[in-house]
Amino acid sequence: MRAEISSVGPSYWLRNARAHAAFTQGLDTPPDVDGLIRLDIHIEHGRIAALAPLGTAQAGIDLRGGQVWPGFLDAHTHLDKGHIWPRTRNPTGDFAGAIQAVMGDRGAAWSEADIEARADFALRCAHAHGTVAIRTHLDTYLPHGLTTWRVFRKLRDAWAGRITLQMSSICPLDRFAGPDGETLANTVAEAGGVLGMVTRHTGGIHDALPPNFQAELDHFFSLAEARGLDLDLHVDESGESGARALREIALTALKRGFRGKIQCGHCCSLSIQPEDFARETIARVAEAGIDIVVLPMCNMYLQDRVANRTPRWRGVTLVHEMQAAGIRVSVASDNTRDPFYAYGDLDMTEVFRESARILHLDHPFATWPAAATARPAEAMGLAQEHGTIRAGASADLVLYSARLMTELLSRPQSNRIILRAGQVLDATAPDWRELDRLVGVEG
Repeated sequence: MRAEISSVGPSYWLRNARAHAAFTQGLDTPPDVDGLIRLDIHIEHGRIAALAPLGTAQAGIDLRGGQVWPGFLDAHTHLDKGHIWPRTRNPTGDFAGAIQAVMGDRGAAWSEADIEARADFALRCAHAHGTVAIRTHLDTYLPHGLTTWRVFRKLRDAWAGRITLQMSSICPLDRFAGPDGETLANTVAEAGGVLGMVTRHTGGIHDALPPNFQAELDHFFSLAEARGLDLDLHVDESGESGARALREIALTALKRGFRGKIQCGHCCSLSIQPEDFARETIARVAEAGIDIVVLPMCNMYLQDRVANRTPRWRGVTLVHEMQAAGIRVSVASDNTRDPFYAYGDLDMTEVFRESARILHLDHPFATWPAAATARPAEAMGLAQEHGTIRAGASADLVLYSARLMTELLSRPQSNRIILRAGQVLDATAPDWRELDRLVGVEG
């Protein structure tokens, strides 16, 4: 099939396909029990020219009932940290151990060349797996953070046309106080980035909110408002009942009438809060129009990790309750082979497969396939370009031989075919050995 698609001209049909109703627009065909629609897709000069009922196309590439997904969007990653695990491990596997390990590695090894090589490697992985857009959080501790932003501005330009790269700052909330806050916000604004932070103080964890939290949060919002910046926040990433920043963020956005987009990630502690508090928090988040991105692989790895004790909870937030309240919920990769998560490859097929298992995004699948496609596209402001299968969209597609959702989610789908502008992408994930010199692995 790969060779057949590669040999066709600029106009052809993909016939006998399945696509999920959650991200497919323009057909009235009723979906099956898994939400899949049978259809034919006309590709012309790199774009989707038409979607048609099954059997419309009399000739073309026969997908034999296989699934077609739009290119993926990964709305929460950490490319500046990626792939340092072989040289800097997390000895405890928990959140505190991750912070300490990354701080040490950043101080010892994060040169421009090191950051660029690891991030470019990560982008090539994501590209080969079918991702079309990524938002990465960048450790923005002054003065070193200025170097990181310089590297990623260069990478964003180098990858334009292959992956749309967005950048967000990340550092503890207290770092935005005083002159440093102005410098941080100006750095983000000058780069066309997103203003981000973590809802804890330097050296702390996500637990009880500090006494000056609201004043600091208002100041953070004011920095964004003065520069017209969107927000992307790491929120309540713990199992501590005192970690209740999400509600305060929503109330602050409502109080200030904040006009930009807000995305909050993690929000783990909400799942261990009293039901009344959780419901009220979710209602305020929905009212404020805040997007939520969940990182189930990383949080399941980090949270409730105690030596010689079996974890009691999954470390994830209340996604079903949020969706029922009308909140836009996405899933994303988060960290990749660093002290916060020892595994991963920026493969959104894996992310959705594991999310479905960890978060029970099935029986029915309903609209959850949009959590890796249409929803992050909307949260990232890219809905006009990516995330859906519809007439007029770029033919950036992922083709699977899997027909049913149980087939799709039971194997890694290593034989998938990636189309970019209707053409087969000739790309494979790079060999780990490329990083050996940087991370100290001997062949």
